[in-house]
Amino acid sequence: MRIVETFKNILKIEDLRNRILWTIGLCAIYRLGSFIILPGIDANLLASVSANHQDEGLLALLDMFSGGAFSNASIFALGIMPYISASIVVQLLTMVVPKFQKMSRDGESGHNQINQITRYLTVVILILQSLAYIISQNSLFANTGGVNPIVDYSLGFIISSIIILTAGSMFVLWLGERITEKGIGNGISFLIMIGIIARLPQALSIEFADRNNGAGGLVMFLLEIFFLILVIGICILLVQGTRKVPVQYAKQIRGNRQYGGVRQYIPLKVNAAGVMPIIFAQAIMFVPMMAAGYSTSKTGFWSSFTDPNSFAYNATCAVLIVVFTYFYTAITMNPVQMAEAFKSQNGFIPGVKPGKATADYLDTIMTRITLPGSLFLALVAILPFVARQIGVSTSFAQFFGGTSLLILVGVVLDTLQQVESHLMMHHYDGLMKSGKIKGRTGSVAAY
Repeated sequence: MRIVETFKNILKIEDLRNRILWTIGLCAIYRLGSFIILPGIDANLLASVSANHQDEGLLALLDMFSGGAFSNASIFALGIMPYISASIVVQLLTMVVPKFQKMSRDGESGHNQINQITRYLTVVILILQSLAYIISQNSLFANTGGVNPIVDYSLGFIISSIIILTAGSMFVLWLGERITEKGIGNGISFLIMIGIIARLPQALSIEFADRNNGAGGLVMFLLEIFFLILVIGICILLVQGTRKVPVQYAKQIRGNRQYGGVRQYIPLKVNAAGVMPIIFAQAIMFVPMMAAGYSTSKTGFWSSFTDPNSFAYNATCAVLIVVFTYFYTAITMNPVQMAEAFKSQNGFIPGVKPGKATADYLDTIMTRITLPGSLFLALVAILPFVARQIGVSTSFAQFFGGTSLLILVGVVLDTLQQVESHLMMHHYDGLMKSGKIKGRTGSVAAY
């Protein structure tokens, strides 16, 4: 079988084999830490409370990203999300603050400064989120019939928990960086993917038990699996979809050698913004949810945003995703800068004048392909809501779309691409008999 032959080829490459073993070992450490509960919390009482309580909305998303560590009150409860939040803030500052823009253009030294600032900001966010997490967990336990797993809720417990949670998340960040350096794939994204996959067996078992007990039967469960595979296929198309714009480079004679004169292409992605619009939209939607919580009236406009299963919540979220897709694409893809780069490299798009005409042409293409990309992204984001409406359990419905599925698909494709690159480098066949994992071959114009 081809899959067996491919696996043997992977084991034959020492560097690739060692990278895979490093990745597996570091991921095992991460999963082990997600089951170590904070000191001062009774594990047995925590298990009984967690069984009667299920997070929804943003809390459910955080719990999924951390692989259940959030609800387990583990030392890795906050996971890698504070670092991602800090990275988003620094990335936005890089786009609007001149000092940060200068650092981003200073090469490796500038990038090291930005990374250091991101880490400092991560620690600040971790301290604030750790305090909020401990207070919210105590309030949650206090509202569960008087059973509080926190043995001694005191100042000492709060301070020690803040230190442990902050150190735990920074250790997770260190694990992610080691995976990137010595393992396979992007370490931060890989740890998020591991957390998401860790929830899948439990979600499948819950859904199977519900269907087997009469709610549609085994046939309905198999249909759900079929539609899940179909949605994954749509997400792959969304992640991989590109619009190739040809770029011709003029011939140059230097001495006895000829340079240029070749045609390359710019792969403009249909979904250039990735999962960032969904993350931004969900963060914005958290604001009216908080406002609704402080409202004395539990009916009307604000109350609809307290329920992630409501139509108003998901419709507003979909509109925000479309808006943020255009916004994020506009600030990350700069047609003027790309046109200037082509001009400096003696490159041009056939039939289009260099300079402003090229920038306008690229801007028009990006505007046109971003519309279907943003609509598909909004559809994928609200698919969990649709799945819940037809009776799919909350835990399993989260895998039908949203941030989790897009991250899962993106990380898997990136990891497979790296594995295939190692195979091709050592003159072995790729992972697929026909077709290519995007990024394996082809000349791409630099910009």
